[in-house]
Amino acid sequence: MTKITAAITAVGKYVPDYILTNKELEKYVDTNDEWITSRTGIKERRILKGEGLGTSYMAIKAAEDLLKKSNTKPEDIDLVIVGTATPDLPVASTAAYVASEIGATNAFAYDLQAACSSFLYGMSTAASYIESGRYKKILLIGADKMSSIIDYADRATCIIFGDGAGAALFEPNNEGLGLQDEYLRSDGIGRDFLRIEAGGSIMPPTEQTVKDKKHFVYQEGKTVFKYAVSNMADVSEKMLTRNNLTEKDIQWLVPHQANKRIIEATANRVGVAPEKVMMNIHKYGNTTSATLPLLLADYEDQLKKGDNLIFAAFGGGFTWGAIYLKWAYNS
Repeated sequence: MTKITAAITAVGKYVPDYILTNKELEKYVDTNDEWITSRTGIKERRILKGEGLGTSYMAIKAAEDLLKKSNTKPEDIDLVIVGTATPDLPVASTAAYVASEIGATNAFAYDLQAACSSFLYGMSTAASYIESGRYKKILLIGADKMSSIIDYADRATCIIFGDGAGAALFEPNNEGLGLQDEYLRSDGIGRDFLRIEAGGSIMPPTEQTVKDKKHFVYQEGKTVFKYAVSNMADVSEKMLTRNNLTEKDIQWLVPHQANKRIIEATANRVGVAPEKVMMNIHKYGNTTSATLPLLLADYEDQLKKGDNLIFAAFGGGFTWGAIYLKWAYNS
């Protein structure tokens, strides 16, 4: 009996129209284009504007883009997973709303939260459902409205993050394509260095927490950078070693877009040449859960059936990991 693997068969994306440039950020904080670019690689980021528009708005747009491009009927989808750190509402599932709005009437849906590793973890989850044989079509969306939790007077975070959404469809494959291997990790020490202090069960919202700006993202940049560089590189290297791959066997490195220096350090560690490294951080900044699917959407026309891809991500918590996937189609 041929083993069922879980392959990505379609991708979609959405980024807001509004572009926040480095030049514009000079109005808010003591910074400049050269300083931001040299330290992060970011030139601009997209920001979702409009009353009442949240993460679900972008997730729906990305899903609709995928459905239209692939001629997939929404009612054929079995499951919708939305990886996000910025759900529309506490308690109520963003994924459930997204599924209803796109017409996925036969799907169940839920959110997955692993910060910047959400989409990577979601790939593992989607693949497991497909490989079990229970479900045939799973829509995985990574989406975040980071502008909703950023203090634009904080230079450490406001220069980094942007808004966006990307989507991928997972289906069974009998040719040995799709997800091949994974190595996912976490370490609770991370909650001290990258977090939103208030709004959860430990520190519920009060007038004082709002005044003290405790509902915005706080990041201890140097510590997070150190952990991200070492851990993303470690797991990427492990994927190659464990699967008897060399850098020549890898067509693409698909790294979380947190910082250009982190991306370059990961690529150097596994010996992948710059032209094999997917990168769009200069256009979008760090869109958290959306970085990996946005890369796939932006590079889709360059991907070929059978290409070996190594995904790597690192996020708050800490969460991190790598996935080895064989691309399943020519666009």
